[in-house]
Amino acid sequence: MAKQEERRPVDILFDKYAESHQDPNNKTIHWICVPLIVFSIIGLISAIPFPQIGFLGKYNMYINWFSIVMAASIYYYLKLSPILSYLMLFFFGICYFFVVQLEYLEKAGGLKLWESSLIIFVLAWIGQFIGHKIEGKKPSFLDDLKFLLIGPLWLLSLLLKKLKIKY
Repeated sequence: MAKQEERRPVDILFDKYAESHQDPNNKTIHWICVPLIVFSIIGLISAIPFPQIGFLGKYNMYINWFSIVMAASIYYYLKLSPILSYLMLFFFGICYFFVVQLEYLEKAGGLKLWESSLIIFVLAWIGQFIGHKIEGKKPSFLDDLKFLLIGPLWLLSLLLKKLKIKY
């Protein structure tokens, strides 16, 4: 008799998350809106002034509120799946690159970083709620806030499954 493989916590979370993400239209909306929400949150957190820490000297520019939130998020993801955590770290890096571009636009007279990030955040959440209205099910995070962290990871897991890469 073959021993049944024990379900990992990450797979249990993905199964629960997937329950309210079956409709193809809702899934498509999530592929657009979840990355935009992550990006906008990175922008919003990065816009919060961070105190200068004396002993860091010239390295103060590398520490901000986002770097602390990112470290905590990556630690959580690492406990769930090392491969997915590395991909999230890479995605965070891409997002942060574009956040810096928004900062350059701000310095050139454009919207403040927090303003452009807030606009993206609100529009992306409107999209999410439209997707869940189409689905006919409430968002998973209304039952458990940790699903706010699981959404981006779930999308990455779908991508890896399509590529036949184990996570």
